[in-house]
Amino acid sequence: MSIIKLAGLGKTVLESNVKRLDKPYKLNFAITYWCQSRCLTCNIWQFKPKGELTLEEIKAFAEKNTSFRWIELTGGEPFLRPDIVGIAKAFYENSKGLYMLTMPTNSLCSHDLIIGRIKEMLDLGIPKIAITISLDGYRELHDRIRGIPGNYDRAITTFKRLHDLQKEYKNLYFVFGYTMSSYNEGQFQKTFDAVKKDIPYIKYRDFHMNLGQISSNYYGNSNFDMLAKRNSVADELEGMLGKRERSFGAIHLIEHTFLRKLVEYVRTDRMPMKSKSLDASLFLDSFGNIFPSIMWDQKISNVRDIDYDLNKVWHGELANMVREAVDRGNEPKQWTSCEAYQSITGNISSIIK
Repeated sequence: MSIIKLAGLGKTVLESNVKRLDKPYKLNFAITYWCQSRCLTCNIWQFKPKGELTLEEIKAFAEKNTSFRWIELTGGEPFLRPDIVGIAKAFYENSKGLYMLTMPTNSLCSHDLIIGRIKEMLDLGIPKIAITISLDGYRELHDRIRGIPGNYDRAITTFKRLHDLQKEYKNLYFVFGYTMSSYNEGQFQKTFDAVKKDIPYIKYRDFHMNLGQISSNYYGNSNFDMLAKRNSVADELEGMLGKRERSFGAIHLIEHTFLRKLVEYVRTDRMPMKSKSLDASLFLDSFGNIFPSIMWDQKISNVRDIDYDLNKVWHGELANMVREAVDRGNEPKQWTSCEAYQSITGNISSIIK
């Protein structure tokens, strides 16, 4: 069954190279804006959200939109939702071709809760579940950026416990998520060396590198200046890329391409390629608002206003206007994995260059 679902995802990805898809296969879904972190790079933690989608509403959405092969559940801190397993189950039961479920964690919920819920989701039978553990620096730096004393040590423990869990579940994949910003410029190698002391078996490819992004409709940080020295950040990325252990698995190949294009994005301040916004993917916030992407604040609709059915707006006038803007290159600049992976796989030539 896993091979069939992987083949289905591959078929859809190939189709996205030659035509505009009728339905999205990737859903980026912020299931909550509640968060215990106090990040310097993000204002989500300042929100006090009310009226977020209930589990019953999410089930209704999952039942009426069954084309998803890849779902990212994000936040806020997604593990703050006590019904996160029910959310994953709703999509798994309705999107029969679902191959991958991904989600981040700040490691601030209890480890027993995080590991327990991940185990429950693994038991559902989803072929691949990927966890990103937020880690933006060595101990003192990470705790300062995230605003929570002891957060570094909690992230290290999460990684170790997932390493143990992986011995039982081969469908589990996990990495550290390192977000580069003006707060940790030039500090990756020191961070890696610090983690190596705590986790001797760590490898460079166990770090997913991302760039701090600006988003008014998600992070609420449109007044931030993420990078002070773009060329030095690009140099740091290239240095890490040179040390990264090569692998010919699909995930590592796509990640390598993402990083190579990230260097280009940092140096030029231009997107390496057009996105697949409102084609292969969309962003749904915890209140049901539909956006082209995490970085694009053009609201298309709210699922509560369309009886939870994307078909009612997916080919509508506003959605088509957004696609025309993408074709003209008039979308907000971004290169973050939530959006970039489907752009890369929708342009296979970018992988083999």
